[in-house]
Amino acid sequence: MEQQDKYIRFDWAVKRLLRQKANFGVLEGFLTVLLGENVKIIEILESESNQQTIDDKFNRVDIKAKNSKDEIIIVEIQNTRELYYLERILYGVAKAITEHISLGERYYAVKKIYSISILYFDIGKGEDYLYHGQNNFIGVHTGDRLEVTTKEKDAIVHKVPAEIFPEYFLIRVNEFDKVAVTPLEEWIEYLKTGCIRPDTKAPGLEEARRKLIYYNMSKEEQHAYDEHLSAIMIQNDVLDGAKLEGRMEGRMEGRMEGRMEERLEIASNLKSQGVDITAIQKATGLSSEEIQKL
Repeated sequence: MEQQDKYIRFDWAVKRLLRQKANFGVLEGFLTVLLGENVKIIEILESESNQQTIDDKFNRVDIKAKNSKDEIIIVEIQNTRELYYLERILYGVAKAITEHISLGERYYAVKKIYSISILYFDIGKGEDYLYHGQNNFIGVHTGDRLEVTTKEKDAIVHKVPAEIFPEYFLIRVNEFDKVAVTPLEEWIEYLKTGCIRPDTKAPGLEEARRKLIYYNMSKEEQHAYDEHLSAIMIQNDVLDGAKLEGRMEGRMEGRMEGRMEERLEIASNLKSQGVDITAIQKATGLSSEEIQKL
């Protein structure tokens, strides 16, 4: 691979580079492709993972932005499994809603939230690499979609709940195994492999090819980036090892339980035949108390 073909992982770019206004175009391109509409970022907002110190978290990276429609977009990258992940992203959305409405303000000021999770772990069953959740109210008996009528600025406005309620996108990066054809597929390919096609026309990726080149970083930045990748690999190895040990312990416990049940059954049969307890102990290895309970 030639030097110019080595690109920075998206999670590192989100943490270090894409928060700069000059680089908004990369993130705007990704969001435009994913949401299916032109997205312009006005500013990057404070979020809990905006840390820039040496001991910042490598497991999770997020960025919170406001677009030109005054909506909030949360992009979160999760490298390893976390318990109660769905509950946490729900909490994150609820927190973002309450943070951006002042006490006493009309509910009209509630912001629409887009929550986008880029996941590098197996979150569960499902054959697709992209899942989208959106609130709609559907008639139980009629199957029609509820449309709410409100009066705004002396005009009757029709809204569907999906225009107000949050939207969730779960991108299961490791499940993508297609030949990239569409702009979205090219983006997912980059998220998974770090590769960007030389002839790409996907929004944001052309700019990423220019700005996210590994060899454009200083030696210090390259070292920090390499350490970041190493930390992720070690963390995944630890988790994989723990899962393997758990499976092995489960098998051993299962075998031990099976052997105990077998010995108890043999002891019970011998006892019913009037065999002496001492003889049963020698045959099964059970204690006299365990045999007497049978």
